[in-house]
Amino acid sequence: MNSRIIVIVLLHFCSFSSYCQSSNAKGSLFIIGGGDRSLELVQKLIEIAKLGSTDYIAILPMSGSEPDTSFYYIKTDLEKACSNTIANLNFTADKVNNRQWLDSLQHAKLIFITGGDQSRFMKIVLHTSVYDVIHTAYNNGSTIAGTSAGAAVMSRYMITGNQLLGDTSYSATFDKLWDKNIEFSEGLGLLDGGIIDQHFVVRSRYNRLLSALAAFPQYTCIGIDEATAIIVHGKKVTVTGESQVLRFVRPKDLQINSKGLIKFTDVQLSIYTSGDMFDLE
Repeated sequence: MNSRIIVIVLLHFCSFSSYCQSSNAKGSLFIIGGGDRSLELVQKLIEIAKLGSTDYIAILPMSGSEPDTSFYYIKTDLEKACSNTIANLNFTADKVNNRQWLDSLQHAKLIFITGGDQSRFMKIVLHTSVYDVIHTAYNNGSTIAGTSAGAAVMSRYMITGNQLLGDTSYSATFDKLWDKNIEFSEGLGLLDGGIIDQHFVVRSRYNRLLSALAAFPQYTCIGIDEATAIIVHGKKVTVTGESQVLRFVRPKDLQINSKGLIKFTDVQLSIYTSGDMFDLE
């Protein structure tokens, strides 16, 4: 059995896991498309998190190649909008079962996942108590936020960014709309029914997200631009920030031709700006 089939089997198994069903969670998701974070965007995050004077924030910097640096920049932004305690929980393989750290994570009112490499983050978190505790916190009312790679991990089917066909060297988007060209791996599964791509408009990632839509046509595929975020509570999504969010749903007559190219006759495309709302499929 090849590695791609193994991944798909694992992902379909995940659909039956209770942790993958988060639509009834009491908490919210605040998913940022990367780039700079304005003071207004950070203030909106603090407002959504409903931080009390004794509540604290936990930052998970494991996506970053230099986690302490990732923590520093997020902490600096957050301190401009609140005076709450901010903890650096840089889980490593030898700390994923640390009960004190896990307890701190579970009771954080706001959990923030930094940018970097989403696969690096999931390699540390997947199938550990950290994964479970993030879901417990979300289900109990905590806000889970993330930017860039921290946005990608919110999906159940996480875009890794790797192409599987043709020139597989990394690029901002894909050169063709090939079938089976996009690599997915298991994310946190907090966003039920959606797939996220980030830095979307500025990096022209349309080919990449349309490839994701062809792979999972029943899902809402969401491209979030930089300095912009979506706020998710249940199936309701609200846009905030400076740029745009694109939503692709319901491809019609989806087919793969003899050369392996994706085609369909129609798709619903919506472009949203701050204050707009939509539902997940």
